[in-house]
Amino acid sequence: GKLFRWPDLQHPAELKPLCECQSFGVADGPTVCCNPYHFSRLCGPESPPPPYSRLSPNDEQKPLDLSDSTLSYTETEATNSPNVTPGDFSDASTSPDAVKRSHWCNVAYWEHRTRVGRLYTVYEQSVSIFYDLPQGNGFCLGQLNLDNRSETVRRTRSKIGYGILLSKEPDGVWAYNRSEHPIFVNSPTLDIPSCRTLIVRKVMPGYSIKVFDYEKSCLLQHTAELDYADGPYDPNSVRISFAKGWGPCYSRQFITSCPCWLEILLSNNR
Repeated sequence: GKLFRWPDLQHPAELKPLCECQSFGVADGPTVCCNPYHFSRLCGPESPPPPYSRLSPNDEQKPLDLSDSTLSYTETEATNSPNVTPGDFSDASTSPDAVKRSHWCNVAYWEHRTRVGRLYTVYEQSVSIFYDLPQGNGFCLGQLNLDNRSETVRRTRSKIGYGILLSKEPDGVWAYNRSEHPIFVNSPTLDIPSCRTLIVRKVMPGYSIKVFDYEKSCLLQHTAELDYADGPYDPNSVRISFAKGWGPCYSRQFITSCPCWLEILLSNNR
């Protein structure tokens, strides 16, 4: 990794294998992958992590401080090109074998305030959410039809490209930005506890972020008294917008003003 990608790499602990690598999660296997593009680079959290709107461009991605053992808000750098080999499109949510297994999330695709298409149920440990065939296996957004789309939505849809890779891993749910444009993420476990400030993370192309932390979610104490200005609060929901951000420093105050966005509805079945 230091030779081919990151000259300033100091320690193997700064790297995280991508879930699509065949050596991922194999302890003491016969082979060990050394492809630097099968790894992502961890970035350490700030303490406390401020809202994205308050970050300067130079502060968005900070090198990992190995003296800080808290990695709750880690973001990872991955390959600049999609790491998943495009293949034939298959709908895993409707296969005969899929109905016998329990799902871990449902994905809803929205354009502004309108949900487009059905809920996509995810059974596999990872799923690609992309625009057009043959850019991956999984949820193809380009096949979802809607009458009278605005020009803003059409332009944003054209930027989705390879989209994201969503993966369920032992420490939580990760989203890897495979597109050529940034994505924006909001999640209960990315927020500061007992803070009313909306935190939206900007994830650049080739980067990953842990969008949901199961352990932290169990520790969070949610109260019904909190007033969230951007809509109902769901402690198991992650929201991701393509190309367009929202929040205090954007013209779009709410995610429902974003042209194209996803709602990840996590199941209680871990």
